[in-house]
Amino acid sequence: MAEKGSGKDKGKAAAKGAPKGAAKGVDKKTGKAAAAPEAKGAGKAAPPPAFKGTPRLKDYYRDECVPQMMQEFRYKSPMQVPRLKKVVVNIGLGEAIQNIKLLESASVELTAVTGQKPVVTRAKKSIAAFKLREGMPIGCMVTLRRSRMYYFLDKLMNVVLPRVRDFRGVSEKAFDGRGNYTLGIKEQIIFPEIEYDQIDKVRGMNITIVTSAPTDEEGKFLLKLLGMPFRR
Repeated sequence: MAEKGSGKDKGKAAAKGAPKGAAKGVDKKTGKAAAAPEAKGAGKAAPPPAFKGTPRLKDYYRDECVPQMMQEFRYKSPMQVPRLKKVVVNIGLGEAIQNIKLLESASVELTAVTGQKPVVTRAKKSIAAFKLREGMPIGCMVTLRRSRMYYFLDKLMNVVLPRVRDFRGVSEKAFDGRGNYTLGIKEQIIFPEIEYDQIDKVRGMNITIVTSAPTDEEGKFLLKLLGMPFRR
């Protein structure tokens, strides 16, 4: 009788332990992980989709812009030709001090526009007049490099800027003296990814194009070849 009882106890223990083992291990029939580990990360947001293929603007820079710049500035090597290094898109939100939800909506819009999750920027020092303390979130920014940078610039110069009302071109005086260019946009609704009915507030953003050009003249010539619509 003792042996039968011990066998039953073993069977019950095995039955009780089976769901736990199945949850931790792999399903033999499907070969997939159990449902419990998958549900653990189900609430996390999916990363932005990766871009496939070589950007059109990058091919144009290599095939068309490099030879023209070597002829214009008499470079001895293609490695001397200025190139795009990065694009920084920044949104400043002073109102986020009183309403933190504005920062969340701006972050969602910036993710849709650039295809990359932004970083929250915080105050570096306290300012009593503005009720600002060090470390408080006051904006968000994205730094684009490589393929994402070329895709964003191509869209900006050929799709977004022509949608500005009474657009006559961008200013030529926005260079910083080292070949870098900063462009200000007053309304985010000019981007095709933004739906006007779903935004809580019209806000602007700053776009900084960082190049390896040593002078403003070379940086301007590079951006002009790439298709930046400067004002005539």
